[in-house]
Amino acid sequence: MKAEKYRDLTDGELESKMKDAKAELFNFRFQLATGQLDNPKRIKEIKKDIARIQTVRREREIEVKIASS
Repeated sequence: MKAEKYRDLTDGELESKMKDAKAELFNFRFQLATGQLDNPKRIKEIKKDIARIQTVRREREIEVKIASS
């Protein structure tokens, strides 16, 4: 998913997406270690999604700090 779509989500939805992505990454790493992973490129995609979510969360934190100053 693109960062623009993550920006449209609420904080609760972002948190849910983050939990899902981390769980999915854990499962794919486990499959990779056991030799059962079909699509290793998916790990890279999930890592990027996690980074996008963290970026959007950080942007929101900065906006709050600027607004309260």
